[in-house]
Amino acid sequence: MFIQTEATPNPATLKFLPGKAVVRGGPREFRSPEEASKSPLAARLFGITGVGGVFLGGDFITVTKMAGEWQHLKPAVLGVIMEHYLSGEPVLLDDETPKPAAEEDFDAADGEIVATIKELLDTRVRPAVAQDGGDITFQGYKEGVVFLNMKGSCSGCPSSTATLKHGIENLLRHFIPEVKEVRPV
Repeated sequence: MFIQTEATPNPATLKFLPGKAVVRGGPREFRSPEEASKSPLAARLFGITGVGGVFLGGDFITVTKMAGEWQHLKPAVLGVIMEHYLSGEPVLLDDETPKPAAEEDFDAADGEIVATIKELLDTRVRPAVAQDGGDITFQGYKEGVVFLNMKGSCSGCPSSTATLKHGIENLLRHFIPEVKEVRPV
């Protein structure tokens, strides 16, 4: 098994590509060993000293470090991923679609605007963000402000503000004049 790695815009996060499917039904994020109990792979990764977060995408795994240097952590992460796939264990103990972190918040009268926002996010933003090892999901819309939840390598990334303000905000404002601002949740 050959596992490729890619740098992400977030220097604390590396993207690992095992060359096979990782999860179906939507990405999963684990921010603690307790949350990782639902994923044998994530639990193993949290067993490595210095790992602070695991994000499982359709065909990739991003690992965020809290401490240590990638030159020391990367071989350990590669070993754990390879060991997991060779074990035959599932990546997730449950294969259900993840539920939104919080209920979406928007006025029913803004339903058409929200539908357009979600379509633009799904077709133009999320595929690009997945290339960088993360995900962005819609959380709410109020009085011209779009609220987005950033996950994986996007969470805590130094360039996430620029991505939100100069990328996503400009895109949404171009197609939806009612959008005035984009904010992270």
